Amino acid sequence: MSLLDKRVPALMIQGTGSDVGKSLLVAGLCRFFANRGLAVRPFKPQNMSNNAAVTADGGEIGRAQALQARAARVASSVHMNPILLKPESDTGSQVVVQGKVIGQAKAAQYHAMKPDLMAHVLDSFRLVSEGAGLIVIEGAGSAAEVNLRQADIANMGFAQAVNVPVILAADIDRGGVIAQIVGTWAVLAEDDRALVAGYVINKFRGDPALFTPAIEMIRQKTGWPCLGVVPFWPGAALLPAEDSASLGTGNTDRKSGFHVAIPVLSRIANFDDFDPLGAEPNVRLTMVKAGQPIPADVDVVILPGTKSTIADLAFLRAQGWDIDIAAHVRRGGRVLGICGGYQMLGADISDPDGVEGVVGDHAKGLGLLNVQTVMAGAKVLRQTQGCDASGIVVRGYEIHMGRTEGDDCRRPFLTLDGKADGAISPNGRVMGCYLHGLFASDSWRAAFLGRPEVRDWEASVDRALDDLAAHLSKHVDVERLLELAQNL
Repeated sequence: MSLLDKRVPALMIQGTGSDVGKSLLVAGLCRFFANRGLAVRPFKPQNMSNNAAVTADGGEIGRAQALQARAARVASSVHMNPILLKPESDTGSQVVVQGKVIGQAKAAQYHAMKPDLMAHVLDSFRLVSEGAGLIVIEGAGSAAEVNLRQADIANMGFAQAVNVPVILAADIDRGGVIAQIVGTWAVLAEDDRALVAGYVINKFRGDPALFTPAIEMIRQKTGWPCLGVVPFWPGAALLPAEDSASLGTGNTDRKSGFHVAIPVLSRIANFDDFDPLGAEPNVRLTMVKAGQPIPADVDVVILPGTKSTIADLAFLRAQGWDIDIAAHVRRGGRVLGICGGYQMLGADISDPDGVEGVVGDHAKGLGLLNVQTVMAGAKVLRQTQGCDASGIVVRGYEIHMGRTEGDDCRRPFLTLDGKADGAISPNGRVMGCYLHGLFASDSWRAAFLGRPEVRDWEASVDRALDDLAAHLSKHVDVERLLELAQNL
């Protein structure tokens, strides 16, 4: 029986693995049902991602859930993603509960916290349910992680607690899709299997008729029906990826145009900042992976945000990117740092309170801006707007720890809500700020690229969501999904 007194119609998309397309499936379904006039809301009990968004109610959630809220045509809320884990190392994460940081935890510590966190998850689900006509829930990772089933709050543990039907999403593009589905059935406990109402094959390429025998094989093994075979959808490139595992190499198929290079830091955060750049025609965007040099022909190097500034500064140096960036500046090139990337451009970074993990940690920065950063004070979380030094309007959000001060701050890069933000070097070629979402401001992006006009980014995202909804409606039994949500 559900722990909620009255169940709102809901269904849950769980995956046979990570990066099978759950986030976009939920976003597309949210937009489809919103376009039908339903008061639809997204929900993800637990997320692990350094790609975060600041909500209208002043907290942080995964950017995928912010996109899903946009797809549902509602304001984002911290309750749409009550537990957010932001990895700081291979074994530990910052823990965000209902939008606010409560501390750090290693994997085993976090597992022990789950029973207490379930109360927050259910509280948020109740709040999201208020006034909703349908909730589309996203699981995390794989439904088959049965080693984590005890105290699970992300997949079957949550589905059992609120009694919702589960639809499995499987990625045929990576191969082995029959084994993904049948293997999931094989390891699930009987009561968890009973919640699975069917599956969707995602990212299909080729002739779907060739997959018809596989559907019957899966039915014979599991009893689960196929509720859709979704062809690969290229429009996904216009919508933000949830985590860095989804990051490609950029649009390096383009051999000419304004060339932007972005080093992919080990804890890169909020990398969807650069989606508007990559979508522009005649912009060549190179995501520089570990072990690769920064190309010598770039016009601009952008240092992105990171969850662990000091650790990623060491990672940057280990790749030799500090040498590449210095050579780029000597050649007259420009450098822009955003958030953690801005902090790296300064003279030094200190962490007296161990905000990033090690008390008293200190590192020399790249020395390209005469500023210093101290990791101290409350975490800044706010949506904001303002203008650059030339008066061009910008808007976005801040999500960072630390205070940055120094002589180059006397030449602020931006003015946000009436306050100076960022810094510019004396020669004007190196600059940094704390504003995420900068490139989504069309006029500023046009000025940055030296163009009279650029595409309307926000309109293109909404068109992509509508196109995604239409794509799913053609290939998924959406009427059956709604029936399942209403009748279980």
